[in-house]
Amino acid sequence: MDADLTLDIRNLQTHFTADPGVSKAVDGVSFAVRRNETLAVVGESGSGKSVTSLSAMRLIPSPPGIIAGGEILFRGRDGHVRDLARLSERAMRSVRGNEIGMIFQEPMTSLNPVYTVGDQIGEALRYHQGLDRRAARAEALAMLKKVGIPAAERRLDEYPHQMSGGMRQRVMIAMALACRPTLLIADEPTTALDVTIQAQILDLMRRLQEETGTSILFITHNLGVVAEVAHRVVVMYAGRIVEEGNVRSLLKSPRHPYTRGLLACMPHLGQRRGDGGRLHAIPGSVPSPVNRPQGCTFAPRCPLAEPACTAAEPVLEPVGPDHSARCRRWRDVQ
Repeated sequence: MDADLTLDIRNLQTHFTADPGVSKAVDGVSFAVRRNETLAVVGESGSGKSVTSLSAMRLIPSPPGIIAGGEILFRGRDGHVRDLARLSERAMRSVRGNEIGMIFQEPMTSLNPVYTVGDQIGEALRYHQGLDRRAARAEALAMLKKVGIPAAERRLDEYPHQMSGGMRQRVMIAMALACRPTLLIADEPTTALDVTIQAQILDLMRRLQEETGTSILFITHNLGVVAEVAHRVVVMYAGRIVEEGNVRSLLKSPRHPYTRGLLACMPHLGQRRGDGGRLHAIPGSVPSPVNRPQGCTFAPRCPLAEPACTAAEPVLEPVGPDHSARCRRWRDVQ
């Protein structure tokens, strides 16, 4: 594992046992997150984004889920590299919330409704940092102030239901960063927020990354957010990576038809109403992970598909500097 990498996922395979058969939710995914970098993972619902992040945290419910193969190499703050896929559950408890923090998609269902936000932030500090209750409370207060919650002294003793969605998301960020983790996993942290609060949360995460040097794995379906916060991008489809590259190259010159389709779905300022200004939609839907089509999994929805596309799965090949795509016809994507 390279010295500048915080997380290096190699050929990750996460499967779920289902009635029709085995659901391969993540099927051979490999990517790395560098130190002090934000890597965005994008794709439609069902593409395997969240399962990948939960696999890295070893939060896949078992049964029915299992990490069937691959490595999840993580470099902790002590510089040692561990394979999280093979750590004992006891060892993982010292990693979760301490060296790897996670912001979940919906804070109202992730925060405990019967404990104050101060107690919930302080719990991680007491467990991982060994602080007493008074010191943990003082640190929790400092974190609430850092994430921009007004009247933090009063909010410290409030319950999640007494706060707005934006404030609850800030509390989740404070909890995730309380122990100064090496890696922060953000699973669609702005999905349920209006655009004003979304902009504030993204600005907050950028600022905290500059202050702490934390690496960020950012899970989202919003390419507008990706353009604003990410250094590199991984595009997933049906449990596999279909395109990967630095954010400028990938968004300016996408080489996979799926990535191009996602970009075409975004509304633009000045777009006219009527047939000429109608939003593009990718036809069809993500295939079932239990019964994937042969060859390229995107072929049934792809406007460039040809018979050879269904014969064999294309490989992820270089299409430019720090840019690769899994498509036989990437040269024809314009």
